[in-house]
Amino acid sequence: VVCFIGRSNVGKSSLIKALFSLAPEVEVRVSKKPGHTKKMNFFRVGKHFTLVDMPGYGYRSPKDFVDMVEVYLKERTNLKRTFLLVDSVVGIQNTDNIAIEMCEEFALPYVMVLTKIDKSSKGQLLKQVLQIQKFVNTQTQGCFPQLFPVSAVTYSGIHLLRCFIANITGNLD
Repeated sequence: VVCFIGRSNVGKSSLIKALFSLAPEVEVRVSKKPGHTKKMNFFRVGKHFTLVDMPGYGYRSPKDFVDMVEVYLKERTNLKRTFLLVDSVVGIQNTDNIAIEMCEEFALPYVMVLTKIDKSSKGQLLKQVLQIQKFVNTQTQGCFPQLFPVSAVTYSGIHLLRCFIANITGNLD
């Protein structure tokens, strides 16, 4: 099991849709409205693993978000990795710190994925990447050191993230 967590409208469902672009049998719905995902969505990937799309936190998040997500993260023993999605245009927000603290408190192995890299200039993106990398190196203990900058629009970085997920779920020799 791997799960995707992030603020409302950070692009969780869009990223999952891009990851499954080679598997048309997996139907991923994407909404323009933030806060569309209200419950956890489970995507079974063949016999290999399950990917969980968590509802977004922050704007229009479900009232039971913390209870639902905290219980899941704390008790899911087969959770291989939590993917924390951060909007590369705005960087780590206060609401992201809540998710980061949750991952740290439960000693969960997690990874930061920078979404929407197609929306930033190269200079702006580089500045964000360096800031977030510094944050990961100095403020976290459970965070995987490598960031994954991705675009669900141009598919930039998608293949690398797909390979990483295949590797941690034991589906890559």
